[in-house]
Amino acid sequence: MSATGTEEVAGADGSARKAAVRDGLGVGLAVGLSGLAFGAAAVTAGLTVAQACVLSLLAFTGASQFALAGVIGGGGGLVSGTLGAVLLGGRNALYGMRLARMLDVRGWRRLATAQVVIDETTAVATAQRGDAAARAGFYTTAISLYLTWNSTTLLGAAGAARLGDPEAIGLDVLGPAVFLALLWPRLAAGRREVRVALAAAVIALAATPLLPPGVPVMLAAVAAVPALLRKEAKA
Repeated sequence: MSATGTEEVAGADGSARKAAVRDGLGVGLAVGLSGLAFGAAAVTAGLTVAQACVLSLLAFTGASQFALAGVIGGGGGLVSGTLGAVLLGGRNALYGMRLARMLDVRGWRRLATAQVVIDETTAVATAQRGDAAARAGFYTTAISLYLTWNSTTLLGAAGAARLGDPEAIGLDVLGPAVFLALLWPRLAAGRREVRVALAAAVIALAATPLLPPGVPVMLAAVAAVPALLRKEAKA
């Protein structure tokens, strides 16, 4: 390859990395602001400000955190809430398998990277062209989102705690509302997703009067099994 050709490739790679960084910052800052909602919802559910902050630091997966807060707020136990959160977070393991070759991390960095393998970092990384741009997008999203999410969790939790009784001004609906907002875009993916969501809702509603809080949510996951089996059979 000529010197001119090498320079063009290097320039293209640099432009791709800059675009990936911009994407990562945009997603990280925008999504991170929803930590305000989680912090408020967690305190409304009965968690302390410290517990809400530790949950964001260690769990760092929005849907699972909202699910846990929702179960606890509904009167469920910590075990059932944690199992539901782990079930939702299980998808991140699949993301890790997809990203392993692309990110190519070794040693202690693998553990640190696994902590930030979530929906947003995966989406930004896989949208890039080339592994270098993918890594730039992944780590930019991870760092900006982690810092913003944890900062806003503290602000939201501390603010809700100062209100005294968040339910008095309707903050008790904040958790379910945000969780629905997280779910809604996935329903636009196709009819199969809508059918699974409807079946899960029916199972959860039918089981709610019979089972302890938190258990119906885990039981509703059974609705996804037929769809997964059909997808596997087609593959």
